[in-house]
Amino acid sequence: MDMSTRLMVWQQLAESCGLSTVQQGLQQVWRLLLLCLVCRLCFRLGVASTVKHVVSVLTGIYGLFLFFEQHVLWVMLLSALCYLVLLLSRDSGSRGLFLSAVVLVYLLSGELLLIDMVTWHKIRGSQMVVAMKAISLAFDMDRRAVDRLPSPAEFLGYVLFVGTAVFGPWISFSSYKNAVEGTKLSWLWLHKSSLSLLKSQMCLLVSTCVAPYLFPLFIPIHGNSVTQKWLYAYENAVSFHFSNYFVGHLSEGTCMLAGAGFTEEKDHTRWDMRVVKPLSVEMPRSMVLVVTSWNIPMSRWFKTYVFKNAMRLGTFPAILVTYSASALLHGLSFHLGAVLLSLGFITYVEHVLRKKLASIFSACILSRPCGPECSHQHKKDCWVVLLNVFFSLLVVFHLTYLGSMFDPGLDDEQSVEEGFPAAHTIQRWSELNWASHWVVFVCWVFYRLIL
Repeated sequence: MDMSTRLMVWQQLAESCGLSTVQQGLQQVWRLLLLCLVCRLCFRLGVASTVKHVVSVLTGIYGLFLFFEQHVLWVMLLSALCYLVLLLSRDSGSRGLFLSAVVLVYLLSGELLLIDMVTWHKIRGSQMVVAMKAISLAFDMDRRAVDRLPSPAEFLGYVLFVGTAVFGPWISFSSYKNAVEGTKLSWLWLHKSSLSLLKSQMCLLVSTCVAPYLFPLFIPIHGNSVTQKWLYAYENAVSFHFSNYFVGHLSEGTCMLAGAGFTEEKDHTRWDMRVVKPLSVEMPRSMVLVVTSWNIPMSRWFKTYVFKNAMRLGTFPAILVTYSASALLHGLSFHLGAVLLSLGFITYVEHVLRKKLASIFSACILSRPCGPECSHQHKKDCWVVLLNVFFSLLVVFHLTYLGSMFDPGLDDEQSVEEGFPAAHTIQRWSELNWASHWVVFVCWVFYRLIL
């Protein structure tokens, strides 16, 4: 395909896919953005805090209704259940664990018994946000980081906060209270929230109109049947990645637009909400950084409220508990469970192997970049750089393999809406000869041999 033909195809793709994608994206979110702005302006008014919490509840419920209609009742039911559990266990010192068990039972019961799977999967993200907020509040109360049980209006205003109710992200109770206090309106606030919203639309365009046609329309690479499978898998992975960046940047924008997601340093307010770091995923140093950059608030939540509590079991069991909890919180989905548990093994093996090699060679090849106080002898030697590049390429290989199952071209739309079936996951990984799992196994054997 010569350049003139490729330019003509790009123009047709921009007209047929690009314009319609942007138009549909804006049509879906403009009313939610307006609600976030209304909530932000209300927080600036000199009214009682209870009124502000009620406005947060009402705008959050209406925002959820715009996307889920009558199914918003399930999110409200979970919110009420969480507050009831906190109220009944207010004298207990294990509210976090107790509420976690109740939420897990509710989520599994809802998926298996109470509602059809398609509807449940549509509201799963909002259910997760409510569950994470309530559980974090319970653990913070156990740790005395929050000194009292919030009032019903305060609690519901937090878990149903319009800036995070639909697309996330998780924010702490203290962040919500700071938002309610109402920092002053500024151009920096408007600039940061608008920039995140613009990034979200760009990521949506890449996910929908660029990634599915990456090879050979945008990058002229051809190959045999084996390489074609991996190129197709990489297209699927990139499309899935950018759909996540779309949601991540959109959640940044809605959160900041509604008045949350800032830090204060003396007299300066920084609107620095970060949900995703695309460059850390697409050009990774390690799988550890990929996991933390995929959804920064969620990663922080799991580290604070799951991993640290499970560390008494040991590092590897704590990692398994964390990824298992993530899989259960995401619902009974075979493909997500398979990916998350595989990520757990990959992350652990990579971490311990690089830690061991860094110790043997006294080199800066750990999963995370070394700080200035690093005691390693070899920091930026050529072979150190090459070894880090090798591990980066290995992470890209794993991400391609794991993302290969997220195929937007499945014929059975019902199966996609319910979650990718187990047969689809097994088929995709079988086509790639289970390569990533074999590589992880070889790395683990190598790690054991050099102990």
